[in-house]
Amino acid sequence: MTIIEAKNLTYTYPGVTKPSIIDVSIKIAKGEFVLITGPSGCGKTTLCRCFNGLIPHFYQGELKGEITVAGLKVVETPIHKLATHVGLVFQNPENQLFALSVEKDVAFGLENFGVAREEMRKRVDWALKLTGMWDLRERAPHELSGGQQQRVAIASVLAMQPEVIVLDEPTSFLDPLGAKKIFEVIYELNRKLGITIVLVEHRLDLTSKYTDHIVVMDEGKVVLDGEPREILSSEEARLIGVGIPKATRLYQILQKDGKIKLGNTIPLCSNEMAFMLREVLKS
Repeated sequence: MTIIEAKNLTYTYPGVTKPSIIDVSIKIAKGEFVLITGPSGCGKTTLCRCFNGLIPHFYQGELKGEITVAGLKVVETPIHKLATHVGLVFQNPENQLFALSVEKDVAFGLENFGVAREEMRKRVDWALKLTGMWDLRERAPHELSGGQQQRVAIASVLAMQPEVIVLDEPTSFLDPLGAKKIFEVIYELNRKLGITIVLVEHRLDLTSKYTDHIVVMDEGKVVLDGEPREILSSEEARLIGVGIPKATRLYQILQKDGKIKLGNTIPLCSNEMAFMLREVLKS
C-alpha cells in the first residue's frame, strides 16, 4: 500500500527563478524505512516540506504536479489535518522545543488537537518511555544534551501517533555515538510500530543498514530510487558524491582486486563486512 506518492512534482520558492525540486516522482509504501540522500542543496528538505503540507500552505511559491499523503491531496488539505498523519522532526531540535518541561513539550500537539486529558497523559507517558526520556520528563529542554533534545522532539511527534515520521537530518548536531542511538530509536519505531520513516541523512555508514528503500537526489531531481544494496554499489551514486558506506566501498575494492572471493551480498555496514570476511577465512 502506497502512503506517499509524488507525481511530476516541481516547486519554486517565492522570489526565486530556479525550482528547488524538478519533476519529482516517487512512491513510498506504508511501513517502509526510506532514506533520502544527496549533495547539499539538492532539494531534500524541500521535498520533505511537501510531505507535511508546509509546501504549499506555509511556503507559498509555485507548486506543480501532484502530492498525496495517506490518501489526502496535500494541496487541498490544511496543515492541521495533515499533522495527524505526518510528523516532522527538524534538523535542530531547539527549533521545536519551547515549553518549560519535557512532558509539556510532548503534550503540546495533543493539547492543540483537544485530546482528552486521560488519553493525553497515556500518550505522553508512552512516547517518553519509548524514547528513553521518562526519567527526564520534568527537566527543562534547554538543560538537556543535543541527543536528549532530539529524543524529546521525536517523542513530541510520536505522541501524535502519526502514520509517517519525516526526519530532516536529525543528527547533524550529534557525535557518531549520539547519532547511532537516535537511529536505533527510529528503527525500533519502524519495526515495532510499523510507522513509515522518511529520513534525510548524509551519514550512510550509520543509516544504510536500517533502510528498505533509498532515494538519491541531485540538483533538484531524483536520480536513483530503489533497493539500498543496488543503489549504494552503483557507480552513479559514487560519482554524484553520495557517502558510500566504507564496508560497501571495501567490498568493491576487494572484488575488483579478485584475490579474495567474497559472497554476492553487498555489505552495508561493518558488521556485515566482518561476518563476510570471517566466512572467507574459515574456508
